[in-house]
Amino acid sequence: MAVIRISDPCRPLDFDPARPLEVEVGCGRGRFLVARAKAHPECDFLGIERMLGRVRLFDGKCRRGGVANAHVLRLEALYTFHYLLPAHRARRVYVFFPDPWPKRKHHSHRLFGPLFLNALWKRLEIGGRVEFATDHREYYETVLGCFAADPRFRSVDPMPRPPEVWTEFETLFRSKGQQVHSAAWESLPADDAELEPLRIPPEAEPRELPGRDV
Repeated sequence: MAVIRISDPCRPLDFDPARPLEVEVGCGRGRFLVARAKAHPECDFLGIERMLGRVRLFDGKCRRGGVANAHVLRLEALYTFHYLLPAHRARRVYVFFPDPWPKRKHHSHRLFGPLFLNALWKRLEIGGRVEFATDHREYYETVLGCFAADPRFRSVDPMPRPPEVWTEFETLFRSKGQQVHSAAWESLPADDAELEPLRIPPEAEPRELPGRDV
C-alpha cells in the first residue's frame, strides 16, 4: 500500500537514509510523482495530498503499476514539513499549481510564507532544489519575492517537464491555452536553528478552494 499511516504525529517519518528522497506538495492523483518514481527506482518519493479521493487514486496507480518507491500522506503540507520530514533529507521538493487564493482577504491561506520557507529549508538537503509552477501570475510574482528576500535560497533554472509528466492541473491549464509560470531555487548553507513549535492563527489556517479540483 502506498498510503502512509501516521501513528505518532510528532515523530519524523522513517526513510532509508541511503536513498535520495523527493517530495511533492499537492500530488493529486500522482501523475507526475508516480512517473518520476518509475523512472528513478533508486529514490524514494513522498506525495502530500489532503483530498481523500486523490489519495485513493494515487494508491491505486501505484498498485497497478507495481510502484513500491512512491508513497502518499493525507495531511497538511505545512504540518508535514514542520514535524514529519527528517532534517535535510529531501533532494527535491515539488510544488506545482498550489491554490493561489486570488482574493486579497484570503492571501493568509497561501502556502508560501515565512513558516513554510523555514520548514522547507530545514527539510531540504544543502544544495537541494525546490521546483514551483503556477498559472497565476500575481502569485508567481509573490513567490519570487519570498525567495528573493530569503538568503537561504538562490534562483536556478527550473527542470524541464515534458507533457507525459505534466500534473493534472498543468494538462488542464495548457489545454486551455493558459500560460504556466515556472521557477526553481537551490538551498544554501545557513544557521541551522531548530524550528519553533508551529502556531498558526485561525485566519491563516490552510483551506481548500473547490475551484482547484480536477
